[in-house]
Amino acid sequence: MSDVLEQLTRVLEARKGADADSSYVASLHAKGLNKILEKVGEESIETIIAAKDAALSGSNDDVIYETADLWFHTLVMLSHLGLSANDVLTELARRFDLSGLEEKANRTSK
Repeated sequence: MSDVLEQLTRVLEARKGADADSSYVASLHAKGLNKILEKVGEESIETIIAAKDAALSGSNDDVIYETADLWFHTLVMLSHLGLSANDVLTELARRFDLSGLEEKANRTSK
């Protein structure tokens, strides 16, 4: 896992139990999974809009910014569920030798 993801994972875990008044991450955890999922959904939409705008304007700055927000809130979601970025990276590594079509076919047969 990259140094940034490792560091962020440690910070998210540390803030999970912090005072909700002193930490944005702690406040999300205190509000529960539905609030965290709402933020993931909101950031997903903002990322999509930024990508559409980038295709027209040629500037990718907002795509990067919004994708960072999306990844951050997704990492908060994973943390809330007792998972980490490493769990996702392990799954991606598992798929390396599979074609996308093969992997998708395997999912539908489960």
